[in-house]
Amino acid sequence: MRLNRILLSTALVVLALMIQVSVLARLQLPGAVPDLLLLTVLALALVYGHLAGAFIGFGAGLLADLAPPADHAAGRYALVLCLVGYVAGLCRPEHGRMRSVLGPLVVVIGAAIGSTLLYAGVGALVGDTAARHVGLAGLVTTATIYDLVLAPFIVPFVMWLARRSENDPLGESVGGGTARGADVAAGWLASGTGLSVGGGGRGGLRGRMSKARMARATRNSGRIKGVKRL
Repeated sequence: MRLNRILLSTALVVLALMIQVSVLARLQLPGAVPDLLLLTVLALALVYGHLAGAFIGFGAGLLADLAPPADHAAGRYALVLCLVGYVAGLCRPEHGRMRSVLGPLVVVIGAAIGSTLLYAGVGALVGDTAARHVGLAGLVTTATIYDLVLAPFIVPFVMWLARRSENDPLGESVGGGTARGADVAAGWLASGTGLSVGGGGRGGLRGRMSKARMARATRNSGRIKGVKRL
C-alpha cells in the first residue's frame, strides 16, 4: 500500500473506532450497535480495491478486538472485517467512482448482514452463544437498519477523502486530461467547420484570408502592368 493510503486509512479507522466505542456503544439502542468501523472499511475498500480492503479490514478488526471493553476472543472481528473488506473491494468500480447510489447501498446491506452472521458463526465455533440469547434475527435486522441510516453520511465522505488522496492534479493536467481534451475539441472543430487547426481556428482562417488577398493582389497587379498570366 502507498504511504498516503496507510496514513489516511489509519487515521480514519482510529477515529471511527473512537467514536464507535465512546459514543455509539453508549447509546443503548435495541439490538446491535451501529458499526461505524464497518462502514469506514467498506468505503476504503470501494476505492482502494480488494487487497487493500482486506488489509485495512484486518487491521481495523484487530484494533476493535483489543480496544476496551472487548468481550470476545482477539482476532474474531479481525477475521470478519478482513473477509468483508476483501469482498467489498471486489465490487470496486472503475477509478473508484460510483455512478449511482444503489451500488454502495447494496454493498452496505450485504456487509451488514454478512458480518453479523459471520461474527455469530465464528462465535459459535469458539463457544460464544451470546447471539442465540439476544436473537440472531433481531441482530441482523437492527444492524442493517443502523448501518443504512449511517451510510449516506459516512460512506460518500470517506470515499471522497480516499479519492482525493489518490488524485495527482499535475499528472492530470500534463498527462492527458486537459491537453487531450483540447486536442479532441480541436479535431471536432476542424471536422465540423473545415478550418485549419494547425495554427488554431482563427489563425487558420486568417492564413487562408491572407493567401486569398495576396492572390487577388497579384492578379490585379498583373492586369495593371499588362503582364499576361499563364
